[in-house]
Amino acid sequence: MRGLKMMNVNWLAALALTLSAGVCALLVGSCSTVDRAAVAPLQIEGATFVGNKACADCHADITRAFPASPHARLHPENGQMAGQSGCESCHGPGSKHIAMGGRGGVEKFIINPGVNPEACFQCHLEIRAEFHFPQHHPVPEGKMNCVQCHDPHGQDIMKPQGGLAMAHLNDTCAQCHREQTRPMIFEHPALREGCTVCHDPHGSINPKMLTVRDSNLCLRCHAQVQGPAAGGPGNIYIGNIDHTTFLRYGTCWSAGCHTAVHGSNIQPYYFY
Repeated sequence: MRGLKMMNVNWLAALALTLSAGVCALLVGSCSTVDRAAVAPLQIEGATFVGNKACADCHADITRAFPASPHARLHPENGQMAGQSGCESCHGPGSKHIAMGGRGGVEKFIINPGVNPEACFQCHLEIRAEFHFPQHHPVPEGKMNCVQCHDPHGQDIMKPQGGLAMAHLNDTCAQCHREQTRPMIFEHPALREGCTVCHDPHGSINPKMLTVRDSNLCLRCHAQVQGPAAGGPGNIYIGNIDHTTFLRYGTCWSAGCHTAVHGSNIQPYYFY
């Protein structure tokens, strides 16, 4: 009888320990879930939040286009915190900026994401991480900024992905990469889908910010298949060409074959 009581006590102790561990796990989980994460509003020393209407008095052109922007739809259901949405969520409290009439050191009295990307990184944490990859556009170094490629106020913040707007996808890249995006007689069809089919615009662990390393990038579209027995056992064909002996020399472009990867004016296979 005494042994049975001891077993019940031990069982109850084990149950209590398990329940307490479960409660602790729930509490920790509730504190670390994404939907409960809070981001502190941007701050400018001595400045207070004034609201969107105060910005509209001077920035009419921007506030007129802004409602069509995805940024304009970022209104938390329970947004009780000042500066949590609207103009000041990206630019910080605007009272000092207004008091100075928009002059007197813009970077001091208002936050400009076109100069300081930290305002963008506050929400776009995954993009901040990509800029720490070995190959990246020099935004953290201050040689570029987010606004050069993105329009945070208007409809171009997320460029259309289909229809007649496909050529528009490359326009931003073409501002700097003119040689790669100029019209070609024999154009690489991948360019019609956009530069981002092959390149990650923020950063990558691969050379030239490629999305995939080496010839694996090309083989996503140009299927590699085993050829017929007449061609020899194990021969590798890409298209209708036996590439078995070519693949040992490196990637499709570094092997000295398809060196004009973006397109060519004189050669349909992009050899030069």
